[in-house]
Amino acid sequence: MSYTNGINNLQPSLAIQTLATPKTALDQSASASVSDGVDVGNAGKDQASLSPTSALLSQALTTSDVRADKVASLQQAIAAGSYNVSSSDVADKLLTTLQS
Repeated sequence: MSYTNGINNLQPSLAIQTLATPKTALDQSASASVSDGVDVGNAGKDQASLSPTSALLSQALTTSDVRADKVASLQQAIAAGSYNVSSSDVADKLLTTLQS
């Protein structure tokens, strides 16, 4: 599209020009032969690989750290009224936590 009616009267002209599109690097590499050593199948594609550590991290993040069997037994003991915690144990834990 070009503006041909002067500076003060900018109206686009309807003349359409066809331009030859230049070959891109991807087009050129796709036309390369295999004997050139170019991997045509993966030209222009991103690749990623994950380490074994990332698999362990993913597993650790998806699994729960709640021990359901222990929670269930504590809930039963509390409901039955047989769960007792000594006040000295609570005080010791509080002091240990505050000192850290």
